[in-house]
Amino acid sequence: MEIMKGKAWKFRDSIDTDVIIAGRYLRTFNPEDLAAHVMEAEDPEFSQKVNKGDIIVAGWNFGCGSSREQAPVAIKTAGVSVIIAKSFARIFYRNAINIGLPVITADIEADEGDILEVNVEKGIITNISKDITVNIKPFDPAMLNILENGGLVEQYLKNKKEE
Repeated sequence: MEIMKGKAWKFRDSIDTDVIIAGRYLRTFNPEDLAAHVMEAEDPEFSQKVNKGDIIVAGWNFGCGSSREQAPVAIKTAGVSVIIAKSFARIFYRNAINIGLPVITADIEADEGDILEVNVEKGIITNISKDITVNIKPFDPAMLNILENGGLVEQYLKNKKEE
């Protein structure tokens, strides 16, 4: 899996799925429509400011609340390459992996706008702006395979095609 590099976007503890994508936008399954409203409750202009490859850095319990899969879909479609948080709600974590969005449990010192680099194969997060490196447990090969294939469904379809 390639090294991910992008600008950090900081969010508080206990960002729930209603904050990530409000319930009023769930009438659609179009990922682009969801991405247009991602994180709107925290930063109304986030979807216009975030760039492909950027990284969310959050506190404890990211993705708590309902089990809606649209939350990680909205984040991934908006261009976020990885989420780093001190902890994740279990169902959000699994939903993110299932759709091919890397999520990392770690505590990295970062301010909004810092440039971060993440290598999930080697287990290294670097805050380039602050010259800080944090070692994490590398993702196991099965998890990397899911992420590299773009999620669980994509991996299944690829394996089915190869049979």
